[in-house]
Amino acid sequence: MAFQQGLSGLNAAAQNLDVIGNNVANANTVGFKESQALFADVYANSLAGSGSTGAGIGVSVASIQGVFSQGNVRTTNNPLDVAINGRGFFRLDNNGNVQYSRNGQFHVDKDGYVVNANGAKLTGFGVDAIGNLLIGNPVPLQLSNAQLQATATTKSNIGMNLDAREATISAAFSISDPSTYNKATSLTVYDSLGNPHALATYFTKTAANTWVVNGAMDGTAIGALGTLQFKSDGSLDTLGSGLPYAISVPLTNGAVTPFNVSLDFQGATQYGSSFSVDSLKQDGFTSGMLSGYSVSEDGMVLGRYSNGATRTLGQVQLANFSNPEGLQPIGANAFTETTASGQPIPGSPGASNFGVLQSGAVEESNVDLTQELVNMITAQRVYQANAQTIKTQDQVMNTLVNLR
Repeated sequence: MAFQQGLSGLNAAAQNLDVIGNNVANANTVGFKESQALFADVYANSLAGSGSTGAGIGVSVASIQGVFSQGNVRTTNNPLDVAINGRGFFRLDNNGNVQYSRNGQFHVDKDGYVVNANGAKLTGFGVDAIGNLLIGNPVPLQLSNAQLQATATTKSNIGMNLDAREATISAAFSISDPSTYNKATSLTVYDSLGNPHALATYFTKTAANTWVVNGAMDGTAIGALGTLQFKSDGSLDTLGSGLPYAISVPLTNGAVTPFNVSLDFQGATQYGSSFSVDSLKQDGFTSGMLSGYSVSEDGMVLGRYSNGATRTLGQVQLANFSNPEGLQPIGANAFTETTASGQPIPGSPGASNFGVLQSGAVEESNVDLTQELVNMITAQRVYQANAQTIKTQDQVMNTLVNLR
């Protein structure tokens, strides 16, 4: 009589229940990937024999394999919570040890590093002083919270429509006399210290399709800037208008002087409709404090500043594996590479076969609780059945022992 089959079945069923119990316990663990027990039958063959016609001697657990299917993506209120939608793993640096994870719950520590709940640092590409990516080996991402320095305006553009029905004006322009110009508008520009200045423009129609542009800075006239010429179809004659106009204004507030700004009117039109300003653009801004973060689909970490500007602070890099099932789980939602997984393949989110990132979201566990509960019932029945075979073998053994 053999009890080995039933005993091996009990052990296998118990391990299967362990796997199922671990899946159920981590049903709410962000980024968790469920596992499944793989079984193999066991046969004993003689050394000289070519096969066996006898019954097998039980079952063994061949391996416990991870299932790396996509989990549901759930939104959160933390902009540094990041979900991977597709393939890939976050690459983490834990005191010099490289780990990989699908858990994207991150925050910034006191030193500016992007870390997870266990202190492991998210890696990627950093930036230089002006926000250019430093492409190379991934390094721990450290986000600077330094104040964004002011940038002087160098280029500006006004998109508008001038009313072709306006009457011509022959009087000399005067900033204080509205009868000497037809329309006016203004935009804010910034000097090298980030101080705002109001750049006003006044448009005087002097002939058909011809408008003289006068300017003023902070209410002080700076003279005629140029003449806008329009074609008969209402479009701007950029060549005949001599665009862009160069403006140079002396400053006495300590900023770089003279303050030089180019003014363009690309997109301006002259139709028989009311005067309207469609766009005001300029490339300067005042200083600003860091007010928040966001992560784009391609992994760019963007800093938002109080002056409305944004600046690239780094880029998240992902890693992928030829055989993700070969990764070794080490706890704390992390894995390490093994010879079975193959070497990590680095890449940017959205590139090649890598998934995209979603900021302010996390990937939930891929555990299907309904399926796990059904599996639990099945494993319990298997355990009971194997226990029954041992009980039956015991009864048969008792019968043999009691033979007279």
